[in-house]
Amino acid sequence: MVNIDELKFDEKGLIPAIVVDADSKKVLTLAYMNRESLEISIKEMKTCFWSRSRGELWRKGETSGNWQHIVSITADCDRDALVVTVNKEGPACHLGNDSCFEFPVLGELPSGFSVKGLYKMLEGRKMEMPENSYTTYLFEKGLDKILKKVGEEATEVIIAGKAEDRDETIYEIADLAYHVMVLMVELGISVDDVLDELASRHIIDHKVKQEKMK
Repeated sequence: MVNIDELKFDEKGLIPAIVVDADSKKVLTLAYMNRESLEISIKEMKTCFWSRSRGELWRKGETSGNWQHIVSITADCDRDALVVTVNKEGPACHLGNDSCFEFPVLGELPSGFSVKGLYKMLEGRKMEMPENSYTTYLFEKGLDKILKKVGEEATEVIIAGKAEDRDETIYEIADLAYHVMVLMVELGISVDDVLDELASRHIIDHKVKQEKMK
C-alpha cells in the first residue's frame, strides 16, 4: 500500500486523479486532488476534489446528486498521478454525458448529443456562472431578459418560416430552443416535465380531437 506521504503533489499541492467506472472501465473525468481532498475521499469513500477555478473543495455529487462511490485508488509508478475507480450515480460530466471524454480529436464524431445533455449543461452554467459565457449573462440578467430573448427568437423563426428559407428556419428554431431551455432552467422546469405534458395529450383511443376555435 502506498502512503499519502509518498505521493508527489505538484508545486500547487495538487495531484491529477483519473476517475474510471468500475463496471465499464471507461474513463469518466480528470480532476485534481490536494492532500485534504484525498484524505476526505478516503475517509468518506466518495470522490472529493480540489476545484482549481473556484479555489475550494468540491465533493462530486453534493449539488447534482451524481455521487461517485470509491472502489479503489491506485498511484502510478512515479507516485504523481492517481486512478480512482468508482461506482457512479448518474452522469460524470456536468454536460450530462456519461463521461467527460466524449469529444474525439481523432476519429469519428460521437452521437452523444441529447436534449437532456444540453439541459444539464445549462444547469451547470447556472450553478457555476463561468465568466465570459453568454448563458451566464442571461442568468445574471434574470427572467425578464430571458423572456425577451425567447420572444425575439420566436419572431425570427416566424420571419424565416414565412420566407420559406429552410436553412435559416432550422437555425432560428435552434436558437429558440436554446433560449426556451434557458427559461426552463430558470423556472425549474425539467425536460421530463415537458415530455410528460406532451405525453398527456397523446390520443390513444383513435378519436379525432378537434382544435378548439378561438
